[in-house]
Amino acid sequence: MKKLTVLSIVAATLLLVGCNESSTGAEAKASAEKKVEAPAAEAKTEATEAKKCGEGKCGGDKKSAATEAKEAAATAVEKTKEAVVEKAAEVKDAVAEKAAAATAAVAATATAAVDKTKEAASAVAEKATEAKDAAKDAVAGATGGADGKALFAKCSSCHGADGKTKALGKSAVIAGQPAADLETKIKGYKAGTRNTAGMGALMKGQVGSYSDEDIKAVAAYISGL
Repeated sequence: MKKLTVLSIVAATLLLVGCNESSTGAEAKASAEKKVEAPAAEAKTEATEAKKCGEGKCGGDKKSAATEAKEAAATAVEKTKEAVVEKAAEVKDAVAEKAAAATAAVAATATAAVDKTKEAASAVAEKATEAKDAAKDAVAGATGGADGKALFAKCSSCHGADGKTKALGKSAVIAGQPAADLETKIKGYKAGTRNTAGMGALMKGQVGSYSDEDIKAVAAYISGL
C-alpha cells in the first residue's frame, strides 16, 4: 500500500513537472515569436513607407530621391545649354572678327596692287609720251623744223587724210611705208626721174617746191600714219 502511494506521488510529481515544463515552453515560444514578428512588422512598415515616398506619395514637404535627381539633371542640362549658346556666340564673334580682318587685308592688298598698276601704267604712258616727243624733236631737228602734217595737206586730196587711199586708183597705199623709202621716192618725183603709173608729172608739180627738210618732214609724217 505504501509502495503504491509512493508511486502515485511520484507519478503526480512527474505530471506536474511535465505540465509546468509544457506551459513554460509554450510561453517561451510565444514570446520568441512576438520578438521576431515585431521587428519584421516594423521593417515591413518602413519598406512600405519608403516605397510610397519613392512614388511621391509620402506626406510633408520632403521630395523623393528620384524627383531630386530629375531636377538636378534638368538643371545640369539647362546650364549646359546656356554654356553651349554662350560659347557658340563667342566663336561666332571670333569668326566674324577674323573674317572682317581678312577682308580688310585683302582689300588693302588689292588697293595697293591697283595703285601700283596705275603707277606703272602712268610711268609707261609718260615714257611713251617722252619717246614720241623725242621722235618729234628728232624729226624737227632733221627737217629744220618743217611741219610734215601741214606739208601733207595738199597730198591728202589724192592719197586721203590717212594716206591709205590709192591716188587715182593707181598708186600704192603710202601710209606706213618706211620714211627713208618715201624720202627717196619724193626726191625722184621732184627731180623728174620717177614716173610710177604715169603720175610723174603730177607728183613733180606737187613736191617741186619742197626743200630737203620738207621732204624729210613729210616722209616722216606719212610713215607714221
